[in-house]
Amino acid sequence: MIEGKRLLVVSAHAADYVWRSGGTIAHYLKHGAQVKVVCLSVGVRGESNDLWKQPGQTAEKVAEIRTGESEKAAALLGIQDIEFWGLQDYPMTLGMQEQERLLRIIRSFRPDIILTHDRNDVLNPDHNHVHEFVWQTAIMSNSSGVETDGFKATKQMRLYGFEPHQTELSGFVPGSFIDITDVYEQKVAAMQCFQAQKHLIKYYTDRASLRGNHARRISGDASIEYAESFANFFPVVDTEFH
Repeated sequence: MIEGKRLLVVSAHAADYVWRSGGTIAHYLKHGAQVKVVCLSVGVRGESNDLWKQPGQTAEKVAEIRTGESEKAAALLGIQDIEFWGLQDYPMTLGMQEQERLLRIIRSFRPDIILTHDRNDVLNPDHNHVHEFVWQTAIMSNSSGVETDGFKATKQMRLYGFEPHQTELSGFVPGSFIDITDVYEQKVAAMQCFQAQKHLIKYYTDRASLRGNHARRISGDASIEYAESFANFFPVVDTEFH
């Protein structure tokens, strides 16, 4: 049951949440969930290579372009709650100040589900840092001994890791599949907002089809055309098998 669920998405860079979970976000919003997206960095240094090829380019211009692209993509997916922290990328430094900030978000938003980066991206250490950062902060959020003025500790939420680029090289193992057939065109339109990483549009378009094939085969549901896959941080506990 999606209606009423709270989904928090923590993205290292301005486009990561779109490539890796845009369909899931749109699907959850369409079916009545509340979604909040946090972009830690817009990816000026390491995620915007094509923009830097333009004559007279500056970091300020790149940041403005990338933020605008992400805002447009978010609107296409139906996201109304998104915030940009503006951290430097490549490398990304995440200290106590950032941890306290995310802790407050988790305790105030109280998500049922958190989506973020998986533990290993062989070509992007920023993503690995964010994985550790989110996992550690989520665990802290559940501890009553970690005090945050005005907010109570949370209960254990489900955490899932994005499928990275260079999937096999990163040792990614899908643990969950989300059917995004009903919102696939929204995801494609959102991906097309990002002009500095056009190669990823085809990559994640192909992945949606591939994961749709896997989801059909595993579930027996022939109506699934496109899907996104995620790694499970923890085993799933339920009253029955699904």
